[in-house]
Amino acid sequence: MKRRSQIRPKKHHRVRNTILTIIGLLFVVGIGLGAYAYTKVNNTITKMQKTSTTTKSADKITNSKKPVSYLLLGTDTGELGRSYKGRTDTMIVMTINPKTKTTTMTSIPRDTLVTVSGQQMKINAAYAYGSAASATKAVEDLLDIDINGGYILINMGGLVKMVDAVGGVDVTSPLTFTAEGNSTNGGSKTQYSFVENKTYHMGGEEALAFSRMRYDDPNGDYGRQMRQQLVIKAILKNSAQVGTVFNDSFLTTVSNNVQTDVSTKSMKNLALSYRDAFGTVKQDQLKGTTQSISGLGSTEVMSQTEIDRVHKAITAQMAQ
Repeated sequence: MKRRSQIRPKKHHRVRNTILTIIGLLFVVGIGLGAYAYTKVNNTITKMQKTSTTTKSADKITNSKKPVSYLLLGTDTGELGRSYKGRTDTMIVMTINPKTKTTTMTSIPRDTLVTVSGQQMKINAAYAYGSAASATKAVEDLLDIDINGGYILINMGGLVKMVDAVGGVDVTSPLTFTAEGNSTNGGSKTQYSFVENKTYHMGGEEALAFSRMRYDDPNGDYGRQMRQQLVIKAILKNSAQVGTVFNDSFLTTVSNNVQTDVSTKSMKNLALSYRDAFGTVKQDQLKGTTQSISGLGSTEVMSQTEIDRVHKAITAQMAQ
């Protein structure tokens, strides 16, 4: 039984991240500081944007200050020297409710088993074999929801540059572990060590190592998802500063590494009418059981009970 009408009417075609919040802040601060600042920010936003059939309906939703949802995608393009299209190893459904003044980030494990066009695959391949639209549809079909705001896509190489552009981030490690970073001048790889409950000021490479490790985490990919969210929240905190917003390096990094179908109008609406909702950020995860599937290897299989739980949580957050 389909339940998508609880969120919004279904569309036929639709195309990490709290980068959306950064974009919204860029826009509203730019307006406040004058024509030059506005032009600078607008040029950055225009470079990131892609057209989509979601635009008009999303604009109508944010104009009315109703709850809105986005799919945040992080590809592995640019990570550790990779340059191919990549898979979306980070997938987060972000719901923003201006009435309850809360934002919820729900992570989808990269190895979640789904069926796309009759073929079984891991959900992180939906983008690699298609587009942001096919990745969005895979998430919608899995959770029986509609992503009514659009998508925001960032590559992991961009994450490194973005952290450096905001002057680094302060993150408290939830566990003790050592993570491997990039090779140094083609030689040995950098090792980063973290201690549970200790706060670190991280540069881009260290933040990437911190957020990508999963094999030594007792919670596996689920632990990695939570660390990714910690880095995202830290980037947001630093990027909200006016000095950072208009730093040329920061603007260039955002425009070169982020792609979105969120319109300028919706960004303005978010910045002006949804800002209080970014003050309270809740974290959730879709959790399954690990199974070996022929041809796919280790996958995460979701029970209907868990899918229903996440569906109901997102539906409740989207209630008007």
